Amino acid sequence: MNQISISYKTKSNLIDALLKQENIIEVQNTGILKKLSFLKKEYADIYFHSGSLDEKSKSEILNSKKVIVNSKTLKTEILKSLNELDPTKIECIYPSIDINYEKPKLIKKKVCDTLNINSKKRIIFFTAKNFKNSGVKEFIETLFSLNEQNILGIIAGDKKQINSLKFQISKFDYSSKLLLVEDYENIEELFLASDIFFLPTYNKYFASSILKAMYCKNVVFTTVNNHASELIDVFSTMENPNDRSASFKIDAVLMEKDEMKKIKKDNRKLAKKFTLNLNLKRVNEIINNLNKI
Repeated sequence: MNQISISYKTKSNLIDALLKQENIIEVQNTGILKKLSFLKKEYADIYFHSGSLDEKSKSEILNSKKVIVNSKTLKTEILKSLNELDPTKIECIYPSIDINYEKPKLIKKKVCDTLNINSKKRIIFFTAKNFKNSGVKEFIETLFSLNEQNILGIIAGDKKQINSLKFQISKFDYSSKLLLVEDYENIEELFLASDIFFLPTYNKYFASSILKAMYCKNVVFTTVNNHASELIDVFSTMENPNDRSASFKIDAVLMEKDEMKKIKKDNRKLAKKFTLNLNLKRVNEIINNLNKI
């Protein structure tokens, strides 16, 4: 069995799964010895790139045999920056979903019981590692501009983020429409319990939470600048985080129950194509083709 070496900018569940295979080894370019200038840098057969394109990333891309990125937009950006690069060298594999899917109705009842909320409310969900850059202010503003009354916005994060947000919005009463949840034990349950996932983010790099929400049967809205918008309908994209049409669109979906049901179903159907097992199969096909060269 031929061994294939890999390197990556950011570790993911797909990388973790690959490293469990006997035919995969990780290129290590860290440590004192590797930093010595007279030692030749080792490059991987396959480089997994995500995020910004810095000089180190460019070097990895140019010297690897194959590059895997997590969006088509990122592939385009790389080809524009490195115009001498062969387009066939880059493959797009979207982030991998590894969620224990359960029936949303059952999970919603559990979540509503746990958080002591009305299970008949339509839940609009927001979570992110960085609240500010991911548009938490815009989420709240849009939520309170909606005409639909039978809704509840849920913002979930760690204790530090939630306490900071509580302080920022302490001057007005938000209890009727918004619930702040800190350190929820299983964040996947909140995705499954929600009807809409709304992420008016300023970040352009792929928000994996979008794909996770789709897999959990959510209607999803996000900004067109985020690479994850490649996977959603034009109707569900916003020109910018302050796009005033977002509230109109969300209200429209909430009013049309059949349309909401269809979008949820379509989103899950699409997201199921990017489970961890299927993505692992895709990477191993790439590896097999490399071994034939």
